[in-house]
Amino acid sequence: MHKIHLFKFFIALLLFVMFAREGSTQTWEVFDSNFHLEKKLSKGEIFLLGNSLRINVWNNDLSFLDSKYEPFTVIEDASLYQFLEPWIIIKNNDKFGALHEYGEQVLPAIYDEIDTYYTLLLARKGEEYFVYDRGKRSTFSIGNFASARIARNGQVIAQNSDGSFILPLSETPEHKYVSLTDPTDDVIVAREATGLGLINMEGKYILKPVIDELTHLEDSYFYAKNSNEYLLINALSTTADIRYNSFHRISIENDVMVEYIHGKLRRIMKNDGILLDIVGMDSVRKSGDYFNVHFRDGTTGLLNKEGDWEVRPTKTATGILPGNEGAYGAKIGDGFGFINANGDTLVSPKFDQVKIFSEGMASVKTGTKWGYINQQNELVIPYTYNTVGPFLQGIAIVQNDGTYNLIDKSGESMLETPYTRVSRMMDGYYLLEDKGLFGLAKPDGTVISNPVYEEIRREAKDKILIRKDGKYGVIKENGDFELPLFYNAILFDNKNDKILAKSETEAVPEVLSKKELKKE
Repeated sequence: MHKIHLFKFFIALLLFVMFAREGSTQTWEVFDSNFHLEKKLSKGEIFLLGNSLRINVWNNDLSFLDSKYEPFTVIEDASLYQFLEPWIIIKNNDKFGALHEYGEQVLPAIYDEIDTYYTLLLARKGEEYFVYDRGKRSTFSIGNFASARIARNGQVIAQNSDGSFILPLSETPEHKYVSLTDPTDDVIVAREATGLGLINMEGKYILKPVIDELTHLEDSYFYAKNSNEYLLINALSTTADIRYNSFHRISIENDVMVEYIHGKLRRIMKNDGILLDIVGMDSVRKSGDYFNVHFRDGTTGLLNKEGDWEVRPTKTATGILPGNEGAYGAKIGDGFGFINANGDTLVSPKFDQVKIFSEGMASVKTGTKWGYINQQNELVIPYTYNTVGPFLQGIAIVQNDGTYNLIDKSGESMLETPYTRVSRMMDGYYLLEDKGLFGLAKPDGTVISNPVYEEIRREAKDKILIRKDGKYGVIKENGDFELPLFYNAILFDNKNDKILAKSETEAVPEVLSKKELKKE
């Protein structure tokens, strides 16, 4: 399976290609975690790949570095092209080769193209394809093909010039297939004249090619139809486990798999069997990970993915949204309100749209504007905003007239100036964007920096990487500088607990000392 690691690496590689100059004076400064200078390095472009792989590229040579950034393996006449863990793809002129992340060169740079898998490399030279097997530590030809690639389960899928497909690494490498596809990491779907089947990572059939229809659902699950029989299959790496079979019609409608018995909707299905078996259903529709189940007697219920009723069937609502804090948004008559798990009305249907409760507040819409109510059905924040988000840690992102802000639970704006965009990041911090520049705010809404940087990224506690006018620096969470906006590149070697900073001169000018730098 192709695994492209570290987006930061590709950005660094792009900047290296754009800005590196042959023969320019470069100095790498190595700091400890407290930004105390430990040593200086010179020459080359350093890349940090994966968790502990350090590479230096200099004068067409590629060096593997130890924890002290000293070379222990040197590959001559090679430039860094890609890191596809655990493989390093190198390039020499217009040809490609490969190294293992441990520093071993396994393919010389003589190939036109290289495809990767955990334990395999597939290399093309003209129309001939070669495989390097990490376990056998050998390279061998598998033949000439119109095209070839490594499937997600590690088999090689090759297409002949006549349009047929083969599996050259299987026990039957000459056997031809009409088509071969790989929707999962475990199996290949094979089509032959007799029908569809499933092939495992060893290249063997675990489901013979006799199936009329075969549809991948998700993960390792498949829906199949063979003549008048319907099957739900869990296709594992060694076996195809038939989890459910029926001679009653199973179909997928409105993204929901259902079963009909004697022409009437009877069961809601999950990937491996029955989710709900109940009489009287009229239709089912998905609502996120939930199901709106409509019955012929006019009731509607909300079913969760475990097959339990979140809201028992009720005549109160004709549509029910996923809920929180004991309240569920519901379409009641011509409007939206909230009901509880028994279907009792909690908030009357006086809104045009509602969203989920979060931290005791729910956003509600009337006309074109959104506001917020509390659990007592009191309008706490008036209808002011075009778009709104949920409250998290007492803060919500709102947008009005094309600009974004943060508000607290009283509706007070937390940012002095609204911005083009405000986004909540995975760590709970807020990315502030204005006119193509970026800033950062803490999870409590405190601004670390206004949007003045071309790039800003929180690397660790009290370590925030910034870039402005093509120069990099590091600031703390109070906005003070740890490293000035002076460097051409800054790398965080978290495994080694070091920070590397590259400049084109030998020393940082005194005027740029961090004591003299102020928050932008």
